Amino acid sequence: MEINALIKSISPKLWIGGRPVDAENGATFDVVDPATGTPFAKVADASPADAKKAIDAAASAQKSWAKTPARERAELLRAAFEKITERADDVAAIMTKEMGKALAESKAEVKYGAEFFRWFAEEAVRIEGRFTPAPAGNGRILVTKVPVGPVLAITPWNFPLAMGTRKIGPALAAGCTIIVKPAGETPLTMLFLAQLLAEVGLPDGVLSVITSSKSSAVSAPILEDPRLRKLTFTGSTEVGRKLVEQSAGGLLRTSMELGGNAPFVVFDDADIDAAVDGAMLAKMRNGGEACTAANRLHVANSVREEFTTKFVAKMKEMTLGAGLDPDTKLGPLINADQLSKVQELVDDAVEAGATVALGGKAPGGDGYFYPATVLTDVPANARILKEEVFGPVAPIVGFDTEEEGIDAANDTEFGLASYIYTRGLDRALRVADAIDSGMVGVNRGVISDAAAPFGGVKDSGFGREGGSEGIEEYLETKYIALT
Repeated sequence: MEINALIKSISPKLWIGGRPVDAENGATFDVVDPATGTPFAKVADASPADAKKAIDAAASAQKSWAKTPARERAELLRAAFEKITERADDVAAIMTKEMGKALAESKAEVKYGAEFFRWFAEEAVRIEGRFTPAPAGNGRILVTKVPVGPVLAITPWNFPLAMGTRKIGPALAAGCTIIVKPAGETPLTMLFLAQLLAEVGLPDGVLSVITSSKSSAVSAPILEDPRLRKLTFTGSTEVGRKLVEQSAGGLLRTSMELGGNAPFVVFDDADIDAAVDGAMLAKMRNGGEACTAANRLHVANSVREEFTTKFVAKMKEMTLGAGLDPDTKLGPLINADQLSKVQELVDDAVEAGATVALGGKAPGGDGYFYPATVLTDVPANARILKEEVFGPVAPIVGFDTEEEGIDAANDTEFGLASYIYTRGLDRALRVADAIDSGMVGVNRGVISDAAAPFGGVKDSGFGREGGSEGIEEYLETKYIALT
């Protein structure tokens, strides 16, 4: 479908109780095309009163959805997977229009995001308990798993589909109703997903979507409602901390997937060509706007020159342009603030003594474009080694010994993802054990998988999404004592 017609086919209203609903005060906000910097759509701007309606709908539907047989929940999720796959080109175009990423990146996200529905369709019928004799011989122990209850999911703008399906999938599989608050920059993808779920027969009230330009204003009344039982959030560590504090009053189950500062460590025995290819994937997936993106490239000094030369050559191939242009490999950043932050971190590194091997300056003009950039000889005091750049910028620093490489990788308060390249199995296992992160890619530049647990340690949060572990976040354990 042509993009303008496709955008018009999406209801710009809130999605509450299984249907589009106007914001109570009639307010709207603009959705901006990052490739031009101009608005192209308006959506409803929810108020606290609208948030109350959403939790009312979720609480009302919770009992019946929890009692829905697991097989029926599974079949709905499977039908949703097939519907998204059928409409993959449309979903990808919507994401590219509102988020900016190259169309090929959006198509990859659709495939990845849909997979969470297929995976959790299968997990829905694998929820197990146990039945055992009490050791004292005086009865039986029956352990069952039950849905946590209504969920609030707050999702980011960088993966508008996948960060939603990664939460909606396990919630629905477990028997929980869910309210999704998508990022204000990218509301249309989630509204479109709500329509697709309705088409496959998801009961009214099981999923609500509230769009708002004031996230805290609409999340607060939901978090304060005693009927809410779980909060799941993907976003910055700063916001995550505030949400954990807010959730404490209700003693909510929480899952926090927060910021990252992923090291990409290339040892002297690595296959350099493979490492370069892996670095391109780890750094440039989603244009660098990913919490798992390689933020720092630590390369053994004995192979650093070869790696840098080959990596710069690959980065030169990243054609900058509007995401909907089929020739584009690197789309714009999400907004002016992000563009300013990326430039600020690059300028700080250069002032500290780094060398610009490629890129380094925004081209100017319309949109929020920033070129593929490589920095070498980056000093230890540069902010870019400590802060998440969230853009197409790769700082390269050297090290000599294995111990130095591990220390450099761990020199951060974050601990989401890490990447290591080595030909030695012993070294791979030794280093993977020593690195403080929730996920480690060994000779791989992409590690996200619906069948694997995704999450971090330290300031990168807690809880896991995906894998058999993912559904446990939405289940409570109930013990029944039998005579």
